[in-house]
Order: sequence, then structure tokens, then C-alpha cells
Amino acid sequence: MSDSIYLGNAGEETKKLNLSMANRHGLIAGATGTGKTVTLRVIAEGLSRSGVPVFMADVKGDLAGLSQPGALNEKLSERLALLAVENWTPEAFPVVFWDVFGEQGHPIRTTVSELGPTLLSRLLNLNDTQSGVLNLVFKVADDSGLLLLDIKDLQAMLMHVGDNAKDYTLTYGNVSSASIGAIQRGLLALQDAGAERFFGEPALNIDDLLQTDSKGRGVINILSADKLMMSPLVYSTFLLWLLSELFERLPEAGDLNKPKLVFFFDEAHLLFNDAPKALVEKIEQVVRLIRSKGVGVFFVSQSSMDIADSVLAQLGNRVQHALRAFTAKDQKQLKATAETFRSDGSFDLQEAIGELAIGEALVSLLDESGTPTITRRTLVAPPSSRLGPITHTERAAIIQSSVLRGAYETSVDRESAYEILTKKIEEEQGAPERVPSTQGSVLDSIFGGGSSSGGRRRQNPLEAMITSAARSIGNQIGRSITRGIFGSVSGRPRRR
Repeated sequence: MSDSIYLGNAGEETKKLNLSMANRHGLIAGATGTGKTVTLRVIAEGLSRSGVPVFMADVKGDLAGLSQPGALNEKLSERLALLAVENWTPEAFPVVFWDVFGEQGHPIRTTVSELGPTLLSRLLNLNDTQSGVLNLVFKVADDSGLLLLDIKDLQAMLMHVGDNAKDYTLTYGNVSSASIGAIQRGLLALQDAGAERFFGEPALNIDDLLQTDSKGRGVINILSADKLMMSPLVYSTFLLWLLSELFERLPEAGDLNKPKLVFFFDEAHLLFNDAPKALVEKIEQVVRLIRSKGVGVFFVSQSSMDIADSVLAQLGNRVQHALRAFTAKDQKQLKATAETFRSDGSFDLQEAIGELAIGEALVSLLDESGTPTITRRTLVAPPSSRLGPITHTERAAIIQSSVLRGAYETSVDRESAYEILTKKIEEEQGAPERVPSTQGSVLDSIFGGGSSSGGRRRQNPLEAMITSAARSIGNQIGRSITRGIFGSVSGRPRRR
């Protein structure tokens, strides 16, 4: 088994990625159609052959071809001749398909509690005040022993805290009715987008991403993301959760001969779009420290300028495909990109980036000592698997034969905050008398309701929804999105 991955030729020099340096992270960049996906596939195939599991998101549907052997054609034969490769053989790799929506792979879920208030605030696009109230609600749930597993649990908890705001103010701080309402509306929008299917049980077991097959090859985990990409914020928050979950769950490993897992973050610019400074700092912390857990992270984007500088500084292995500069802004970006590569002055990096052909890239990889090598124009090798998508029949056969088949397909809705609080509401409504609340229902501030005469508060629309949902809602396809390091920094409790 090789200790490196062959990427291609730079003249008479071969370019290889050292497995011992793969957890020093990397960047694959370039304009659309310049060969980024092929480079990603070549690295993923090499990792799998070396027994390293891989996780990647399939945004366009063409990465699924890794599960099928490739086939020679005229273009492929020309590339192999240019590289003087004589022993190319088609090869299919062990693949597990995942899908948040459970349509094109095994369902992948987490719980609201595991996602935590920091990432959930980003998902709901909350301001600082609203985020503070959400943190308060999570704290009350933790202290009360109320599990937040899916969205209806959090909705019920928000209603409970709002209706009992006076009881919690002295201990936890002010509860803003307007903020409660904004969070509830955000959750309804999240449900409309279908993201609620990500929350629930059984939650993802990280060990299921770290498998090898009977031949010792690392399993390539492919997340179907074509539908998920319709909600870019959900997509980027999901991958960030998964990365932080890996950081939290895996033990320290130190320097290894090869990583335990390599994580490819495609469309990486979405991670940093409008991200607050505090979140970028947390991302930098995860990227910097997850190396010691034996995990490598490769960001895939159109330009290195899409990545925050603090994170870009952590990416030791660089593959830059062509960028086209048609405007003054493009020229400035191209120049800035060239300045991030190590050069010996033998050619103009800025000029080369604009001239690169499809399947050609500027490559600078870390050597055995961790030092970036001199950047060279490199002709990237072709993959051994099929280029392009697979058929529905082929995908279905792989899912049916997967060792994980049946582990995640059936959702579980055990007793949690929603069931407990709904039962409490029903018991109170069944009582002969009820003392009117002097505080006023927070839901009145959301829906504009009021108290009816006779001493009993009129049931508002959301309460009616929650009461009836106790009987009608059975399947919840989403658990919480693990809080990971973001929750750990704020001292969240461990998974119950």
C-alpha cells in the first residue's frame, strides 16, 4: 500500500500527495468546468485505496460515478499517453450514499440539542438579541431535563418559556416575546423548506463514516446534495455541524501515517458568506485542531479568496485550476491568488493561472517535513472510476446492499419536550378552573390573541396545533444537529 497519492505530472516531475500530510488540510480551487471535480475524485480514489474513509457532498450528482468502474475513450487515452501511464485499469470503489431527505441514500439526522443554539441561530438567521433568547431556552430545557430532539420539541419549549417568562426572568434573564415570535416564525420557515427532516432519531453514528471494506479500502461516503443546495444556508450549516461533530467525538490521535478520515467541503464559499466574526473564529479553531484527531479537511471552491484568511492559512496542500479574469476585480483576485503560492520565479504564477487548460493546475503540496513544495504546472491524472452520474437502478442496488441498510430508514419519536409539555397543557385545560396568567401568553404577541372572559385563557392557533399534533405527528425525520465544538465552548452538556 502506497504512502502517497499520485496526482499527475509536472513535466518530468511527478506530483504526489503524502498521506502523512493529508490531515494538514487542503484547497482545490478553480473556475467552473476547469477540472476541480476530477482532481477531487483522483484524491478520493487514492485515499480509498490506502484504506482512508472519505466524506464528500455531491452537489451536481456526478460524484456517484465513484461507485462504478470507468471506461476508456478517446480523451482518456490521450491523457494517459501524455502522462505516460501504461497500467491504468478501471475500478469501482466502495460507496455509501447519504441523503438528508432520505430519497437518494440513507437518511442522515441529528437532534436539535446536538445542533445547539449557535449553529441553529445561524440557520434561522437570528440577530444577537434573538440568539440570546434561544440560548436561554436551550438552558432552561437542559436544566429541566427536557430533551430537544426535533423541531416540534423546540416549538413547544419556546411556547412554554414564553408563557412562563416571569418565572424564568430572575434566574435566566429577560425573555423577549418578540424574539420568541421571531424564532417560531423562523422554525416554521425551516419546516416549509423541508429542513425539519434533518432533525430526529436515530441520529447519525460517526463511526458509520469511518468504515473500510473487505479489501481494506476506505469507504467513500457521498451525501446527495443537489436538493439540499436549494437551501445554501442549510447545506453549509449541515456540513459545519458534521465537521464539528467529528472534532468533538474523535479522540486525540497525534501524527499518523495516514488520516482516519478526509472531509471534502464543496462549495466552501457558502460557509463564509455573511458569517459573523465569532463563527469564523470557531471554524478556524475546528480546522486548526481537528488535525490532531486524524481528520483532514479539503475545501473546494472557485477561488482561494472565497475562504477566510484565518482558515486559508491552515490549508497546506494547494491545487489551483484556471481562473478567468475578464474584469478589473477578476484581475485583482487572480493576483491575490497567485501570491498565496510558493514560487521559485521560474514562471509567472499570475499569468499561468489565466492560461491553464482544462485538467491542468498549479500544484503545491506538503513534503515529508511539512514544507510546501515549489508550485508547478501539473497535468492532472484521470480517475479510474466512471466520469458522470449513475442510473437510479445502480444507486438503488448499492443502497439495498449496504451494510447500513435498515439502520436509519425508520425514524423514532420517543418522549421528549413536546410530549411532556403537551401532556401538561392538556391536563391544565382539562381542569375545572384555571387562574388567568398575569404575564399574558407570549403566543398572543405572535398571533395577536387575547384572553376570553370567564377566567380561562382562549387557546390560540399554535397551542391548538401542538395539541392536535400530539395525535397526528408520528414520524419526525430529523434529530438535532450536533452542537459540536460550538456547543462545547459554551459548556453544553453531553448527549443524554
